[in-house]
Amino acid sequence: MMYGPEDTFKYKSLSLSLVLSLGLTLPFFTTWISTAEAFDLQSRVKEFTLNNGLKTIVLERKGSPTFAIHMSFLVGSVEEQSGYTGTAHMLEHMLFKGTTTLGTLDWGKEYPLLKMVLKLGEKLDASRRNNAPKDLIDELVKKLKAAQAKHKNYVASEYYSKLYSSQGGVGFNAGTSKDTTTYIIRLPSNKLELWAWIESERMRDAVFREYFSERDVVREERRRSYENKAFGKLYERYLSAAFIAHPYGRPIIGWDSDIARLPLSTVNNFFKTWYSPNNAVIAIVGDVKFEQAKSIITKYFSDLPAKKLPDRMVSIEPPQNGERRVQVEFDANPILLMGFHKPTLPDKDDYVFDVINSLLSGGRTSRFSKELIINKKVALSAETFTVPGSRYPNLFTVYIVPRPHKSIKDVEKEVWAELDKLKNTPVTKKELKKVVNNLEAGQLRDMVSNYSMARQLAHYQQITGDWRYIMTSMNHYRSITPEQIQRVARKYFKHSNVTVATLKKKI
Repeated sequence: MMYGPEDTFKYKSLSLSLVLSLGLTLPFFTTWISTAEAFDLQSRVKEFTLNNGLKTIVLERKGSPTFAIHMSFLVGSVEEQSGYTGTAHMLEHMLFKGTTTLGTLDWGKEYPLLKMVLKLGEKLDASRRNNAPKDLIDELVKKLKAAQAKHKNYVASEYYSKLYSSQGGVGFNAGTSKDTTTYIIRLPSNKLELWAWIESERMRDAVFREYFSERDVVREERRRSYENKAFGKLYERYLSAAFIAHPYGRPIIGWDSDIARLPLSTVNNFFKTWYSPNNAVIAIVGDVKFEQAKSIITKYFSDLPAKKLPDRMVSIEPPQNGERRVQVEFDANPILLMGFHKPTLPDKDDYVFDVINSLLSGGRTSRFSKELIINKKVALSAETFTVPGSRYPNLFTVYIVPRPHKSIKDVEKEVWAELDKLKNTPVTKKELKKVVNNLEAGQLRDMVSNYSMARQLAHYQQITGDWRYIMTSMNHYRSITPEQIQRVARKYFKHSNVTVATLKKKI
């Protein structure tokens, strides 16, 4: 699974259809909490770090006898090299394939067949790269399929999912984003040791079985989600136009030509390089005891060696200095995307953008809803959000679905009119207070379930280096003034800083 822009999206204001189209996961609401409980995290959240650098954050919660757990690695598609895009996502797929003891029916008999499959697959890849004769490639394809069929007899398919399900687990999944890769599940309270055993084994003894067939699955996923889907195609072109140097411009799933020839050795090296305990955070929320969690995590993970992580050499996106436009033709209704380069946290302007986001599209009483949808009737949907990541400067994005018979040009004109209002007319104190209250309410909603709370703890610990951002952000929102909103709007909402992507209905 990919998290399109999941890591950064302030998706409280997004429609369900857009959330799902971007590969986002919605919180699983189970346990209601009070305002006092939510903002008492400082005294209730406990944490520890093993000698190998693995950090664990625990929030004990009474209620249902379950817990949610997120294990997040600070590695995503930004760490990939050009020509090898899709490596992080491909690795996520492979880590569901098991170990020498999990996912196999007989490792002794499976191993020689697996070696044969890998040898033939690598030979086929090399032949294709070197433009070998078609008859030779066809023969290798035939041999590989035969070897894969024999190997499959010893593979226990979907082993992890079935094992977790048999023990009461739900929501077992993973997500790759630009910034992180996260593995998630919800389990009964007495199954923490089961989780620790399974996940520590994945880190120390992963077997990348069924690699070449899984690579074909990922290519099909790409065709389904990007090449044959209107918004997916537009969103991919939008990011590649907005980022000309920074890897945020590359798709998480990778370019098809890269996936098709992605070597297993590259995926394996990526795993050995980045999947280190000192690059991981575990967040556990629910009916668990801190001391018990500490004992179990120490027992199963402390022997994993820390690794020296590579320098994170990422190209800096140069100033845009000029409007960019890209158009995609597709047999679908028109869509308008407008993106403005902006800083990321902890820059104070990032907090101002959160307020602007809520002002423009935070519910039915937001400015876009009232003006573009209700009053002027130029849009069926009008929303704002931040993509595609959080670790590096990103894009404040406007998403508009025009009404039938309204042109993209007309809609874009109205968007600029609303942005100009932010520049020229101070937001009233009443409206600003309402927005801040909505942000606070949204933050409380994000703390409602064990799942969403664990997600936030892991995410902000990885992205900001301190999960306490969850609490401190509200203080920043309350301090924002109408003058700051005007300053930020004037600084960033400029034609020289915009990338416009439009979907035109193919005739």
